[in-house]
Amino acid sequence: MGLKGRAWKFGDNITTDYIAPSRYMHLRSNLSELAKHAFEDIRPEFPSSVKPGDLIVAGRNFGAGSSREHAPIVIKMLGVSVVIAKSFARIFYRNAINVGLPLAICDTSIINDGDLVEVDLQEGIVKNLTKKAEMRFKPLPEEIVRILSEGGIVNYVKKHGGLDF
Repeated sequence: MGLKGRAWKFGDNITTDYIAPSRYMHLRSNLSELAKHAFEDIRPEFPSSVKPGDLIVAGRNFGAGSSREHAPIVIKMLGVSVVIAKSFARIFYRNAINVGLPLAICDTSIINDGDLVEVDLQEGIVKNLTKKAEMRFKPLPEEIVRILSEGGIVNYVKKHGGLDF
């Protein structure tokens, strides 16, 4: 699963409230409207400027806070291909896999806003094509890559009738 796009750089401790502000949770049944408010408290231009295939790069503890699954859903709806961070909040990580949003845990220090980045989840490689640098990370387990390839766990179960691993 190779992914390539422009980086949107965020810092440490990006909470689910930054990603999907709780004041808009009345829109949780209208996710396309909720997505229009993603990151608006820290990067208000993000929802209108992100392009399909772009990726999010962050520091430590991305997705901290509430366990709401709306956070990875709106990121995916906006067309983000993968989130790369130094670490993820545990529940956000699980929710992202469940909804089919790829993640990579990697040192993101040498990736800046706007850099062109390529990620190979199966090989565990992040290439910063702008800076001609390469970082390695522990590849995702085959089972998780299979879930991501189907677009999330619900799609996987619908297609395969259950988890066969």
